Amino acid sequence: MNLPTWLTLFRLLLIPFVVGLLFVRMPGFNSVAAVLFGIALATDWLDGYLARRWNQTSDFGAFLDPVADKLIVCGVLVMLTYRAPVFYVALPAAIIVGRELTVSALREWMAELGERGIVAVGSLGKYKTALQMLAIFLMLFDLFERGLVFQIGCVALAVSAAITLWSMVLYLKQAWPRLTQGQRSIDL
Repeated sequence: MNLPTWLTLFRLLLIPFVVGLLFVRMPGFNSVAAVLFGIALATDWLDGYLARRWNQTSDFGAFLDPVADKLIVCGVLVMLTYRAPVFYVALPAAIIVGRELTVSALREWMAELGERGIVAVGSLGKYKTALQMLAIFLMLFDLFERGLVFQIGCVALAVSAAITLWSMVLYLKQAWPRLTQGQRSIDL
């Protein structure tokens, strides 16, 4: 256990508070949720920076970091869809959650085949994540009023969903030869 891992664990502990605050339909609670989400984003950046800078990477940290990211994103997207049940929130949220599940399963499968590097995180994935996090933060911050900031967040979420789909296609394209290797058609 090192400081970067503790920061990741702290991020995991923030998830129920962020999600729980979104159940309260009173002014200000969404802003507190946005601030906690922002703190989670800061710890995500900081734990990665410190792990690399201090050479304190670990297998446990490498496993836990993306799990924490996916849990907070998926949990908050579900709550945003619950609080703002409109297609332009629900559709990008469903795309993002579906992609996260698909790519996580693909990475696990490729790791079992000894081909984990084929679906390693690329620069497109990092841009997608940054835009997605910004979109979620903006939507959380203005969730009660649903004004201009919320709408900008919705547009950013839609763009990040499109990038999400594109990155999933790229991952599947990279893995396709290995996934279909040895497949035979079955004659009935």
